[in-house]
Amino acid sequence: MKALDGSIAVIGAGTMGHGIAVVLALGGFHVRLLDISSEQLVRAKSRIELSLDRAVARGSVTREQREETLSRIGLADSIEGLEDCQLVIESVTEDAEVKRSVFEQIDRLAPAEAILATNTSALSITLIGSWTRRPERVIGLHFFNPPDRMPFVETVRGLNTDEATVDRARALCERIDKETIVVNDRPGFATSRLSAVMGNEAWYMFMEGVAQPAEIDKAVKLALGFPMGPFELGDLIGLDVRLSVLRYLHETLGERFRPCPLLVKYVEAGYLGRKTGRGVYEYHDGQAKRGG
Repeated sequence: MKALDGSIAVIGAGTMGHGIAVVLALGGFHVRLLDISSEQLVRAKSRIELSLDRAVARGSVTREQREETLSRIGLADSIEGLEDCQLVIESVTEDAEVKRSVFEQIDRLAPAEAILATNTSALSITLIGSWTRRPERVIGLHFFNPPDRMPFVETVRGLNTDEATVDRARALCERIDKETIVVNDRPGFATSRLSAVMGNEAWYMFMEGVAQPAEIDKAVKLALGFPMGPFELGDLIGLDVRLSVLRYLHETLGERFRPCPLLVKYVEAGYLGRKTGRGVYEYHDGQAKRGG
C-alpha cells in the first residue's frame, strides 16, 4: 500500500476546512487551503493562528511546532495548483450542486492517482464519485468540529470505492492521530444519522415546552455524558447545515427525520448560530449568552 505523502489540498476555508488544514499540517503534511473568497481566506488565516495559539496555551503544541505548522499551510483563492497533490479534501457548503462543480474541477486538475475526498456529513459518496472519472478513488472523510480537538474521523466507502483507497484513508487517519471507523454509504452514515435524530427531537421538545434549550443541553451533558448539548452543537455547526441534513434524511429515509417546524423558522429568520451571532443562543465576542 502506497502511503500518502507530499501535498494535500483542502477546498473551502470555512469552519471545517481551515480546521482540517491545521490537523493535516500538524501531522506533517504540506497543505494548500483553497477558497474562491479572499475574505474567507483572511478569516481562515486568523482562525488558524488562534487555534494554534490555544493549542500552545493548552500545552499540546510547542511554540516551535506552532511556527512549523503555520509554515506548512499555504492559502490560495483559486482551485489550481493541484498537480502534485496525492489527496484533495472538499469541505465546501453542504449543497449538492456546489459540491458537484467543485468535484468536476478537482477531477480535471488533480493527478489521475490522487484520492478525492469529501467532508460531507450526509450526501451520498457514490453519487459524488459519479461526478468524476475515478469513482474508485472517491471517499468520505467526515471530520468533526473542531477538527483539532475531536479525536475521530468517519471514513465512508462509496459503492465503487476500492480497498486501496480505504486503506490509504485509514493510514492518513493514523498519521494525524485520529481514530476512525469505515461505514458504508447510506444516508447520514452513522454519526450524522444519530446526531440528526437527537438534535431534531431536542427541537421538538423545545417547541412543545418540555424544557428550555439551556436545560436540555445541560441534561444531555450531565446525564448522557455528551461533551456538548444538541443546541450548542447546532449553533456551532450552523442551524442551516443541521436543517439541510435533516431535509436530506427526511427525503431519503422517511418521516422520522421530518425537520421540526421551529428549527425551520429559526433558519428562515436568519438565526443560523455562531456564524451569524445568533442561533438558539446569542453570541457576543464569541461567547454565548443563554437566555431561557
